[in-house]
Amino acid sequence: MEEFVGKLWHNWVTKAAGGHYPAAAVKLAEVEKTAGILFRAFGGDPGLKIGAATAAAHGARRRWLQRLAGSNEKQALARRDAETLRLPPEIAAFPDAALNRDLYLWLAAQAASDVAPRQPWFIRNQRASAAALARFPGLAPRYQRLVTAHLAARLAPEQLQPDEAAQEAAIRQALLQPGSAEGLPPLFSRKSRPPQPVLLWLIAAEENLAAGQVADPDADLPPEGGARVEAAPDAHKAEQVEAPDNKNPTLVMFRAESVPTWAEYVRVNRAYDDDDDPNARNTARDLDKLSLTRDGETAVSRVRFDLDLPSAAEDDTPIGPGIALPEWDYRQGLLRERHCRVQPMITRDAGQQPLPPELIATAKKLRGQFAALAPQRRWLKAQPDGAELDVDACVRNHADRACGHTPETGGYLAQARCERDLACLLLADLSMSTDAWISDTHRIVDVIRDSLLLFSEALTATGDRFGIYGFSSLRRQNIRFHLLKDFAGAYDAAARARIIAIKPGFYTRMGAAIRQSASILGEQPAARRLLLILTDGKPNDLDLYDSRYGIEDTRMAVHEARRLGLTPFCVTIDREAGAYLPWLFGPAGFCVIRKPEELPHRLPLLYAQLTRD
Repeated sequence: MEEFVGKLWHNWVTKAAGGHYPAAAVKLAEVEKTAGILFRAFGGDPGLKIGAATAAAHGARRRWLQRLAGSNEKQALARRDAETLRLPPEIAAFPDAALNRDLYLWLAAQAASDVAPRQPWFIRNQRASAAALARFPGLAPRYQRLVTAHLAARLAPEQLQPDEAAQEAAIRQALLQPGSAEGLPPLFSRKSRPPQPVLLWLIAAEENLAAGQVADPDADLPPEGGARVEAAPDAHKAEQVEAPDNKNPTLVMFRAESVPTWAEYVRVNRAYDDDDDPNARNTARDLDKLSLTRDGETAVSRVRFDLDLPSAAEDDTPIGPGIALPEWDYRQGLLRERHCRVQPMITRDAGQQPLPPELIATAKKLRGQFAALAPQRRWLKAQPDGAELDVDACVRNHADRACGHTPETGGYLAQARCERDLACLLLADLSMSTDAWISDTHRIVDVIRDSLLLFSEALTATGDRFGIYGFSSLRRQNIRFHLLKDFAGAYDAAARARIIAIKPGFYTRMGAAIRQSASILGEQPAARRLLLILTDGKPNDLDLYDSRYGIEDTRMAVHEARRLGLTPFCVTIDREAGAYLPWLFGPAGFCVIRKPEELPHRLPLLYAQLTRD
């Protein structure tokens, strides 16, 4: 009975407090694609992705009923950083669902018009609003409706202290006439509260580790691979703190009542099993702020051999001293010369291997299908010389002579061979993530291995020139580039053995691998040159490459390949690839295969579609 009455009271007092209208709520998932399209169409940074912002305590004054109900204490506000445009996960600030939806669209337009990101918060939002209204006059009616509804929900200046009222008056002026308010008046009293959140504006991104600091390239980080965990769309406010000097973290030397909050950093010893804590994600969502530090004592440090290179006796054989390649730094807008080192390698003592028995039937079927693409001989008519007479041309020439004309064509048939002037390089991602299991009997690397074998069997039937390479990386100075089959060599038992011997490597520094592949493919004398990239995830490495830096470098490498006259195309089994592959390869430059086990059968057929005349 108490729970029932308490629930009725909570529902009534929350509704009476106002400021939240669940019946008119609009979720980010409903407008995420539309907001993303508008953000980019309005001139926003196309490399940014759309994500959800988290609610944070704002500390502003609230109405009496809101304090009684405990509502409107936190607010999820839009913000923008180097990688993500974060919008509220749900907007229910207005009783009209159309207004809530318009607020999403306005935030996208304002973020795209953010012309002064380094200016103070108050000036920055005014300039962005003024720029959006000037560039897109059609937004003015929607903006006026949003401002009117938002001002009606805010506390009036008469209800506030003098210094708070001055700030509120400046905010109202800035909303009604963007650009007219020169600054936000300061607060004088210690009892004064900050202004209420402005739903139509962006807040400043956190200047800390979680928001924009890059990773330490020399730090020991956990390996890529293992089970894939779905990334949470939420973002957290974070702070960087020093690791406490506590040798016995399990000994609590204070009374439990003195603990102010669980949001403070507590150093704990992690378990050494591979299972994630099922409550860790829920606990993180409940925290207002995450405190982060680097103490270098993670569980991975106990098993650091996972990231060590194999010994020279067990490793593949290096080919040459390595190749220095550039890398694109999007933050500085320049190409860093000789920034990476690609080491070509070939499998040691692979021997010779036949085609696995389970692939023989499928390979035979593919060879029969692809034989139709092989070059065929055809007869050329009316030639000046040839193996046989062209009866039609001879009759036409005799009629021309009888009429007093000189014949213009020959009278022979000649055979000509139609060549497929095409070369293809298949680049396979062999990072540690390919060690993940997709079924009880197969890993991703097993599916990639079968795909490469069937792809080779199919192209052998067409006679097309092709090469197959694999890659993985361990920071920028050790990018392993595995030769499985080059253009000069034949697809024989030795090449088949090298493909069968592939194994998961390290990380995915894709930009350098694409540049090296483009250099090899660019030397092939063919009219059409296809660079086919097979991967299971986005670019990443131990250093700052595991961020937008890696995305932008890969995108620049794809552009460089296109300037060489190549056709890059990406085939991936990453279900989240739709969030970043259009920016890398264009809307028609990639294909997502939802079921990884279908990759061996679909890859050769996809090649046939890409090379169709």
